[in-house]
Amino acid sequence: MPGPQKPLHLCCLLWAHADTAEALTRYEDTVLGLLPGHGGAVLSRVIGDGHGGTPHEVQILRIADRGALDAYLADPRRVALADERDRVIARTEVFDVDVRTGGPAT
Repeated sequence: MPGPQKPLHLCCLLWAHADTAEALTRYEDTVLGLLPGHGGAVLSRVIGDGHGGTPHEVQILRIADRGALDAYLADPRRVALADERDRVIARTEVFDVDVRTGGPAT
């Protein structure tokens, strides 16, 4: 019998279209609010200025498994906001990460 699946940890980098950084943040406020209903949580969320090609927002997310991630991505409330997402987000990069806290062991 297989053991329990480890949760996924994702890093999400977001770049805004010109003059839409505040709208990107509002959009993310809304869609990230849907995560808990799918077994997910925001572990870290930082917002930058986007200057020099850096992302406007960086998120570290935890979600139960791929099925939960798929359900979150297909959530009708999130899908209904696709036009807003396209309007405010120029680029997104999402990749799996291994979350570690603290410094090296001494």
